Amino acid sequence: MGVFDSDGTDASGHEQVVFCQDRLTGLKAIIGIYSTALGPALGGTRFYPYESEEAALADVLKLSRGMAYKNALAGLDLGGGKAVIWGDPQRVKSEALLRAYGRFVESLHGRYYTACDVGTYVPDMDVVARETRYVTGRSVEHGGAGDSSILTAWGVFQGMRAAAEHTWGSPTLRGRTVGVAGLGKVGKYLAGHLLEDGATVVATDVNPAAREWARTTHPQITLVDDTQTLISSDIDVYAPCALGGALDDDTVQVLRAKVVAGGANNQLAHPGIEKTLEERGILYTPDYLVNAGGVIQVADEIEGFNFERAKLRATGIFDTTRRILRMAAEEGVSPAVAADRLAERRMAEVGRLRAIYLG
Repeated sequence: MGVFDSDGTDASGHEQVVFCQDRLTGLKAIIGIYSTALGPALGGTRFYPYESEEAALADVLKLSRGMAYKNALAGLDLGGGKAVIWGDPQRVKSEALLRAYGRFVESLHGRYYTACDVGTYVPDMDVVARETRYVTGRSVEHGGAGDSSILTAWGVFQGMRAAAEHTWGSPTLRGRTVGVAGLGKVGKYLAGHLLEDGATVVATDVNPAAREWARTTHPQITLVDDTQTLISSDIDVYAPCALGGALDDDTVQVLRAKVVAGGANNQLAHPGIEKTLEERGILYTPDYLVNAGGVIQVADEIEGFNFERAKLRATGIFDTTRRILRMAAEEGVSPAVAADRLAERRMAEVGRLRAIYLG
């Protein structure tokens, strides 16, 4: 997969794609900046053992575009970016590698702010920050927001409440069965909110430690062997909270839920899946709409973190989801199309103001 078409134009629509390499530490990274129309690009760093450089590039392009739309819908004055480090974090992650990566982030002079993602954690951001100012998601001890999964899960819960209201007439999951795929960073907090709200939770995770956590912390959670079993169960809501591509052709055909709302990024395996969901009577709340709580949390760090202020903003995902679902019904389009339109409108309208000369 190439970034540019044969005529030299950017096929992905990105402003900038930076390949970073430091042979001594083993660092191989790609930073994708999709848009800075609303402000500096903000998005996490994914550390993952991709099969190839092409796969890493495809992921960073998709993820950084998603961050632009997520930040726009969240009402943040931030653009969209993402980074991937190609390698197995269990084997190659080191202080030297993370600091080398930090110097590449610093070389962009604030066009990109990084944070945690799959394979990177708060302590990693503290290390990266030793080489760059443009880091969020740092530890509380270093003036940061800490674990952004907390507000990611809270935002997903708010979006799910709005979807429940749209579908069943009441903004609660009480009496509903929710299937959570992935009990990691986000899924475990989401499960807690759902149980407190009176929902029945069915879950699965490939990680034995996550399954053991569920058994000891929330024994009322029903654990199933795999995602295939989960999606074919008698559930009302499906919450994908692991890696992307959770909604593919095969999954959608057997999915029994009436609502999809989860924390995973890029849940649609390919364009057109949202139409299939609609045809089957399944309400899909766009992932970048409902999982924006984490980016709201780390963005708040830029101006001096205040948890209550960030949580209040993440709670607003309920109203934004309501607006998107109402807009979709009025315009006769899917919620995914309605969300895209609203995000693109804000990027265009606010981004246009950059044309007003300030001197």
